[in-house]
Amino acid sequence: MNIKLKGAQSVSALAKYAGITSEGIRQHLEKLENEGYVESASTAKGVGRPTILYRLAKKSLARFPDSHAGLAVQLLESIRTVLGQEALDKIVEAKQKADLTKYDEALAGQNTMEEKLESLTNIRSKEGYMAEWSKEIDGYFFIENHCPICTAATKCNGFCLAELKNIQKLLGEKVQVERTEHTVKGSRCCTYRIMEK
Repeated sequence: MNIKLKGAQSVSALAKYAGITSEGIRQHLEKLENEGYVESASTAKGVGRPTILYRLAKKSLARFPDSHAGLAVQLLESIRTVLGQEALDKIVEAKQKADLTKYDEALAGQNTMEEKLESLTNIRSKEGYMAEWSKEIDGYFFIENHCPICTAATKCNGFCLAELKNIQKLLGEKVQVERTEHTVKGSRCCTYRIMEK
């Protein structure tokens, strides 16, 4: 917390703040640095050995309160109230088209269903959806174990409809995509069943 409040700190300053020895704080810092939560850099101050300062890495920001979900919901409600439902629908549609373009590029050159699902799984996982896919007797299943936009999607079901449409377009007209589980409706995950027509 001291680094967050005061910026980059030396081992001795952090040890004093934590009330432990410099060796003790070094062990904690080494672990945090290995896990990607802090970064170290040496800085020269006058004559003598440079001082190593520790600062928070970008990954550590997730450990602090973040109100982006609340802000997103507030913005959605403001758009609907001030500009109307039609304006909100246009914004969701624009996001759908932008996402589809991005996914199309990621799936370029993928011909088989397995290749398409693997690429879609990779890109959605990078976006925080913790995606996976499987092949079963009655078709394929594409599963998103986490929904990073769940709060916003709860207030605006257009996001969920847009995602379903994109998956259908990406996988092609020869298959039918059906959402069988839905996080917004209380399921543990979003599951899409993919069947050949």
